[in-house]
Amino acid sequence: MKLPLFPLQSIFYPGETVPLHIFEERYKQLINDCRDEAITFGIPVYINNKMEYGVEVQLVEVVTTYDNGEMDVVCVARQVFKLLDFDPIMSGKLYAGGIVKLIDYDYEASVEKKKTVLEGIQQLYAMMEVPFKEIKVNEFNSFTLAHKIGLSFEQEYQLLQIPNENDRLNFISLHLTSMITVLGQVERTKKIIELNGHFKNFDPLDFKNIDM
Repeated sequence: MKLPLFPLQSIFYPGETVPLHIFEERYKQLINDCRDEAITFGIPVYINNKMEYGVEVQLVEVVTTYDNGEMDVVCVARQVFKLLDFDPIMSGKLYAGGIVKLIDYDYEASVEKKKTVLEGIQQLYAMMEVPFKEIKVNEFNSFTLAHKIGLSFEQEYQLLQIPNENDRLNFISLHLTSMITVLGQVERTKKIIELNGHFKNFDPLDFKNIDM
């Protein structure tokens, strides 16, 4: 299928709210076309000087229109796509477009696996002393907190490309284990450093049974 495209150095996941400030003429035209013609558009991820994957986006609301034509809009991310062909300017338009292949994603995973990942996120937040708002297991999937668990931009992009929910949760679980291990080591090092300069009580050695 062919989609208008709005390339960004940003990653959005299916179901995520996408707030955008529109100020370029080409994207003002794009948003007006979306509003007038009820079309969707794509946000391909610009990373490592190329674009391969992105997400289809649907306009939900134009929140504010300014005197100069700039807009604040809210969209929602729908399906992940693979970009097959890119046209810097669509015929008769100011904005880019391209041929994309929508990728089928599943969101089925066991309650136990989701609980394990949620518990890992809670542990991570506790170690960082960050408040954690409880999430019901049946309302949680791999994308729910993906932006809030310390993934790098490259890791977020990797996650975007995994179509299977179990595989995505495994990816996140490995990341959480790594982060929790590192933070545990940092906390241990911090405590050792804090002991420096303080008097310590050492148990005296019993020399009676020492052989020379």
